[in-house]
Amino acid sequence: MCTVCGCGEGETSIEGVVHDHSPHHEHHNHHGHSHDYGQGPAHAHAPGLSQTRMVQIEQDILGKNNEYAAANRRWLAEHEILALNLVSSPGSGKTTLLTRTLSELADRLSMAVIEGDQQTSHDADRIRETGARALQINTGKGCHLDAHMVGHALQTLRPDRGSVLFIENVGNLVCPAAFDLGEAHKVVILSVTEGEDKPLKYPDLFHAADLMILNKTDLLPHLDFDVDKCIEYARRVNPRIRVLQLSATTGEGVEGWYRWIDAARQLAAVGA
Repeated sequence: MCTVCGCGEGETSIEGVVHDHSPHHEHHNHHGHSHDYGQGPAHAHAPGLSQTRMVQIEQDILGKNNEYAAANRRWLAEHEILALNLVSSPGSGKTTLLTRTLSELADRLSMAVIEGDQQTSHDADRIRETGARALQINTGKGCHLDAHMVGHALQTLRPDRGSVLFIENVGNLVCPAAFDLGEAHKVVILSVTEGEDKPLKYPDLFHAADLMILNKTDLLPHLDFDVDKCIEYARRVNPRIRVLQLSATTGEGVEGWYRWIDAARQLAAVGA
């Protein structure tokens, strides 16, 4: 059991691989269309453990995750792949932004997607309709992706050399902040329907992100949302965070997002 967020352990699978997070697990090949994770109880904290022991377990979990993340990062760098970890609450519009991006940049970039949800392949199906390759990870009771899951997904998906890999995390503003997946950048997507104080309420994620996308700006005339205050809150938490305003539905402002991706690719190439 993950004491960081309460995710349960149990048998899991990733589009062709059954995966068990319990001790002494084995891998079994299957021919499904999604990776299923976390069949144990969510938010079940181990009884009888002292606070000191809980902290130690948390450190061990994050330490092991960071080892997997470092391995993912090396593999991605060796293959010159830019990986972006897209994180938001449910309903922010990140899948809409992703499908628009995949459609409009298809003739300019090779792109692939690792899609994370607790259940269903609905978002992966939407992504595949654009013609992009996508692999679904279902986390079951789990509330975030981890680097081990992503490592297995990379083995199956095998993104093209020099491509952009989008990792659409499970809708959650808390737990994904703690788990490095090996990505080059975390991108937090916040819709204007959610309230401008989210950066203060969920500071860990906004502190970990390199970019905040303020989405659904086409709805601003109908809402009581203070854009300047939201940006000020985000920069109070993270002074270095970049901010883009756009509407994934209308397309207004998305060119700024595309330019940011191009700049991130150039920066990654220089770093390599």
